[in-house]
Amino acid sequence: MARRRPAWAAETDAAMLRMRFRDLRLGRPRRAVLRRAIRRLHAELDARGIALRPHVWFAEEWFSPDGIPGIAIPFYLAHPRLERLERRMNGVVEGGNATGLMRILRHEAGHAIDSAYRLRRRRAWRESFGPPLAPYPDAYSVDPLSRGFVQHLDGWYAQAHPAEDFAETFALWLAPRSRWRSRYAGWPALRKLECMDALMADIRGRAPPVRSKHRIDAVATDGLTLREYYRRGVERRAHRDYALVDGCFGRDFGPRPPRARARRAAPLLRSIRSGLVADVVERLDLDPYVARQLVGVVIDRCQERRLWLRGTPREGRAAAARMLRRLARAARAGGRLRFTL
Repeated sequence: MARRRPAWAAETDAAMLRMRFRDLRLGRPRRAVLRRAIRRLHAELDARGIALRPHVWFAEEWFSPDGIPGIAIPFYLAHPRLERLERRMNGVVEGGNATGLMRILRHEAGHAIDSAYRLRRRRAWRESFGPPLAPYPDAYSVDPLSRGFVQHLDGWYAQAHPAEDFAETFALWLAPRSRWRSRYAGWPALRKLECMDALMADIRGRAPPVRSKHRIDAVATDGLTLREYYRRGVERRAHRDYALVDGCFGRDFGPRPPRARARRAAPLLRSIRSGLVADVVERLDLDPYVARQLVGVVIDRCQERRLWLRGTPREGRAAAARMLRRLARAARAGGRLRFTL
């Protein structure tokens, strides 16, 4: 029997933005793509001998609360209509494809397992990842070329906080066919993966001592309107520091020239993304993950500043490649990027 389509799915964006989260009446994940992903996560945990099955619920964003071995999934993944609204408002749907969804689920499962087995109390955890109770920052600064952290989610997220470093390392360790021993051979991050392997061997087959099924900040009782939620997101993104990127644009990027050929920079860069990545990987011997992240940051900044690239499409592509090489060299010289959490 087909499930009834929610009444709000036919509403306009303007009408949906006036709704409160609790009016969406989101309960357990019922969407097929989510159910498949959760089953897959459970299968991967089972294959590793990990007894925990994190419970899930809908919230405003992805997270796993300290002390609660569960995973909050953002509300917009509950239905295609909510995904469309999210894409319109934020330009991207985090976890909106099968690969990205599994990456984030594995990451959040790392937090849940940390809570379930109280792993952060162990000396090996603290010696490998740092102080787990360090203040959680509103923003974090990254070294794009660091080899002390695994490369998993976008934005060099392992560098955000010791707890995120742990969760990112767990996600990479859990992923089938990650080949982490060979991929990270010679990297300081390999020691973290080996520590993770030892920690997981120690809890293999053991029931978790923490089993709370509490749901923190569930949208089922959230009175915030979607408009207020998205406005808050805009204010948070406004505090990002793109100084390193801005210093590398040069004269080819800027406002739309009144009487000259030009193209919007962000769409052009998106259309040649793979070529830009290949260029800096080959010319500067850059790690492919780092190259992809740098290109993504530049596209985001071009979109935010509404920049244009001067010249013909061919000249624009050449200018974009030069800009990416300048940015990569600046990162290699010790430049840092800053991301808002």
